[in-house]
Amino acid sequence: MERVLVVDDEEGIRTFIGEVLEGEGLRVTLAADGNAAARLLDRESFHLMFTDLKMPGLDGMSLLRKVRAESPETEIIVLTAHGTVAGAVEAMKLGAFDYLDKPLSGPDELRLVAGRAMERRHLREDAQRMRPPADGDPAVVARDQAMQTVMGQVKKVAATDATVLLLGESGTGKEILSRALHRESRRSTGPFVAVNCAAISDALLESEMFGHEKGAFTGAVSNHRGRFELADGGTLFLDEVSELKPQLQAKLLRILQERRFERVGGTRTIEVDVRIVAATNSDLTLAMRAGRFREDLYHRLAVFPIRIPPLRERLADIVPLAEDLLARIARQLGRPGLALDDAAHARLLSYAWPGNVRELGNVLERAAILAEGAVIGAELILTGPLASAFPSAGSAAIEKLEDMEKDAIRRMLALTGGNRKQTAARLGIGLRTLYDKLKVYDL
Repeated sequence: MERVLVVDDEEGIRTFIGEVLEGEGLRVTLAADGNAAARLLDRESFHLMFTDLKMPGLDGMSLLRKVRAESPETEIIVLTAHGTVAGAVEAMKLGAFDYLDKPLSGPDELRLVAGRAMERRHLREDAQRMRPPADGDPAVVARDQAMQTVMGQVKKVAATDATVLLLGESGTGKEILSRALHRESRRSTGPFVAVNCAAISDALLESEMFGHEKGAFTGAVSNHRGRFELADGGTLFLDEVSELKPQLQAKLLRILQERRFERVGGTRTIEVDVRIVAATNSDLTLAMRAGRFREDLYHRLAVFPIRIPPLRERLADIVPLAEDLLARIARQLGRPGLALDDAAHARLLSYAWPGNVRELGNVLERAAILAEGAVIGAELILTGPLASAFPSAGSAAIEKLEDMEKDAIRRMLALTGGNRKQTAARLGIGLRTLYDKLKVYDL
């Protein structure tokens, strides 16, 4: 909920403004003068502030300068006595969004100017948020029953604000799934912000996540908004959350409990409305036993855990996923129309993919670069030890198509416990076709 501070020494005016804005679904705090407002601003952040210019003690202009220096993202609307144009002009030069003459004309004027101020704030935030790739978020491929189960869980939890913990091997697509969860949620129009807890140095991670105040440390030449603030009203994705150091684990626990924090070097409490999706490829149970991860934080994160199966457990997804990835790679390379032949499909199905979707993408990108024509054959699907030989890919020794197909069927039968109907469905072939191949391959 967006927070508004109303500052005016006339009780009737501040009460009137507060009632109108609360009717618009905003959370309003009232202050009787500039000094009271300054104390509130030292403890809490606000999205929007209405302030009278003429007040005893700290006047509105001094309050405006304080907010501009300490919380430049806050929009400000000043209230002036009718006809006092000079004060309003000075306030606008200092960064006020707009001004209203007193006496106020009525609630419609208040609603209009508040709405415009919040709209500008949202537009400014949009420019700072992390954006998805230019050609959109990758789709989640879920032909396989294992992934269909996962997507069913995503759809159910997306309708709530519950914290989600994604568990899975490296490269299984945890961020892609978190983006899908965000799109399915009521927060879909809000920001999606991602932070890789393992990719940022310990010295910078706290500032990156929670922001910092000017002068908090050497090099902090201005106020900086962290990922939690940028994600306000949306979803924050914390990848590799197991890599957080104990101090940050404690701070994250507090945010999950209270939805509030302070920037590094700051004293103001900042409240955020953020949905947390965390992810890890580590066994957090072992990390807790070893004392590397807080048990109370684990229980806060694992409100709704979702296990993402590795690619070797979702064979029916491999070919359609490869085709989707190849189409994206082809567009990036300026070679639309690249396609995989049947032998390439069979080779993809015969490999265990220890690096999961990430490895699949790398293999396909290499194949697309090496391909001389529009069709990619099995000789360009270089996996495992074969990948080191890619400069001479054309002469690489390739298994027979029949051997690769036989191996794929054998692996899927093992995965489904010998269920032939499931095996056919997950391989994307008809049951009659499967029976024919079982007979040919003597399986």
